[in-house]
Parts: sequence; C-alpha cells; structure tokens
Amino acid sequence: MSSESPIPLSNGIIRQDRKLSDGRTISYYDSKQTSREAIDTRPVEKRPGLGELRLDALTNEWVVMAAHRQTRAFLPPKELCPLCPTKPGLQSEIPESSYEVVVFENLSPSLAIAGEDWKLPAYDGLDTPIVDAAGFCEVLCYTDKHESNFGSLSLNQMRIVMEAWRDRTREIAKLPHIQHIFLFENRGVEIGVTLHHPHGQIYSYSYLPPRVEKMLSVATAHFEKHARPLLTDIIARELKDEIRIVSQNSEWIAYVPFASRYPFEIHIAPKKFVPDLAALSDKAADLFGEVAKEALQRLDGVFGIEMAYMASWHQAPVNVGRDVLGLHLQITSIRRAPGKLKYLAGSESAMQAFIMDMKPEQSAAQLRDVKI
Repeated sequence: MSSESPIPLSNGIIRQDRKLSDGRTISYYDSKQTSREAIDTRPVEKRPGLGELRLDALTNEWVVMAAHRQTRAFLPPKELCPLCPTKPGLQSEIPESSYEVVVFENLSPSLAIAGEDWKLPAYDGLDTPIVDAAGFCEVLCYTDKHESNFGSLSLNQMRIVMEAWRDRTREIAKLPHIQHIFLFENRGVEIGVTLHHPHGQIYSYSYLPPRVEKMLSVATAHFEKHARPLLTDIIARELKDEIRIVSQNSEWIAYVPFASRYPFEIHIAPKKFVPDLAALSDKAADLFGEVAKEALQRLDGVFGIEMAYMASWHQAPVNVGRDVLGLHLQITSIRRAPGKLKYLAGSESAMQAFIMDMKPEQSAAQLRDVKI
C-alpha cells in the first residue's frame, strides 16, 4: 500500500504515499501536482499491541477489547491538534505544512493487521477462544483548515474526499483478513468526538459486524423474492412518494427514511445500485457533493446551529453480498430541539427497539423548509 511514485486517480487527483517516523503509511490526495517530501522528525515511539476479539456468547457477537486506546488524544486545544499540518511549535501526525486531503494509519487502532496464520474462530459458545483483533484502522482528514466541517467544504474539496474514500475502499480490500470496510464521521461532542478537526475514520473488520449481518440477511431475502436489490426498491418508493425527499440530482437522492429512528435522519444513496464506494462511476463521484452539501446545510439550518451527527457509509462486504447490499450514506442526529437530545435509553439501548416522537414526513418538511 506504499509507493514513492505519485499514483494518478480520477478527476486529476493524485495520491502520494509516504512513511511516518514509526513506519505507518500516510497518503496525500492532491488535485494538482504537489511535492510531498516533508519528513516526520518525531522520535519513534513503541506502537500499541493488538487488542482482543472476544465472543459475547449471549448473542454470538464479536466484541473488540482495545484497552490501549485509553491514552489517545482527547479534545486537545487547537494549537495542539494532531490533525493540523505541522508548523513551528507543533509536530503533528501530518509532516507537511499544508494539505488538501490526507489519510494515515491510526496511531491507536482498535483493529490492526494480524499475522498471516490468523483465523476467525467458529462460534463455540463459552469455549470460543480469544483471538487478536485483526483488521485495519485509518484516519481521513477532509481539509487542513481546523475551523471547518464537511458540509462547508467546496464541491472541489468534497470531490477529493470522495476520491480518497473510493481509493481506500479499493486498497484496504486487498489486505489480509478484511471482511468489511466501514467509513464514518462523528461530529460534535454530543456524539463523542475526541478531536474537533474535520475528519472521518475507516474501520476495516475481520468479521461482519452485527448490523451488516442483519442488513445482508434482509437484502438477500428480498433479492431472492424479487430479483432486485432492496435499496433499488426503497429508492423507487421515495421517488414515488416524494414527501420524504430532501435533495436530489441525476445521480443521487437524499431522503428521510420511511421508518427513521432518530429526530433527524438523512440517507443519501446513488440512484444506480452499486455495492460499494469503489464501484461508483466517475460521474456519480463528481455529483455526490452537491446533494451532500445541500443535505448537511439543511440539517444545520433546522435550528440554526451545527448539528451533532454520525455519518456512516453502508456498503457491501468485501467478499459476499455484492449483488444485494447497496451503497448508501446514513446521517443520524440525536438532537431533537435546541438544548435537547434524544437519549438512547432503555428501549433503544437495551432492546434495540427504537421509538420515534416525530414522523419522518415531519422531519423531511422541516429540512426542506430551511432557506439555504
């Protein structure tokens, strides 16, 4: 995954891979020819070891034990932000003095590359052995500007981020043991953000997470019955009903889902079914930004404040379900009113049974009414 030569991608974007002082790879994504020769001069520190995968025998779900992450950075002041470019008085994770988009291996990963002989154990109840938490984790910085957010980026900058998402999906899928690639962003302290700099993360699992397993099972059953992907039919219903649509263009649709779980929830999906980000056409990649930007501006405009949210890319696993599980972005906010959050308490947290106080049609109307 490392190369000294620039790697051309689509839309004129170029990737350049370099090494940090401890051997981790850092990849710069630029919209024009740019020399990336800065050296990471920080002293080499010992990398954390692998965490553990343990099976919850009550549910047959894997749980990652990553105790080494207790020491990770937590809401440092702007002048000490590890995601800003390096400058006098600050040696950050990014050696360059400026960047457009950058991706690097997480310093304190929940999941890390394991040995070649690693194998996920079969479920065996209480006798299931503990194994290393195999996988891969990266950080993706959307911009070198600390006081920014994804929705405020220019369309050109969003396009570079999209190209990085596509490229990471392709490249990480080549790594050993990877079964699912999950790209996401947490925004706002209410969600649990530990760094304010605009960025997302990529968790690549050596197993299928529970929600992916459930979505895959449902999508497979739908395909066997109708010979069409479930997401294709969901989008067709939204286009027919119209009432829950927030934004759209020729390639993408943003809508409040029919059975939304959160006070404000927006799904953004390509109108043409694709399994993952790597499979998007260049045209779809080009036109994602305008729909995403409008959706996020409307979200921030509902109460006139920056809305805390989770933005999660759902896509098909690396090796299964490629013809049934479709790519889409789910943006969910727990803010229900200024100064009020929807807490995921008893029913939601303990039973995973969501109860909504507002119909999705109401939420969609509030979003559409925002003046942008």
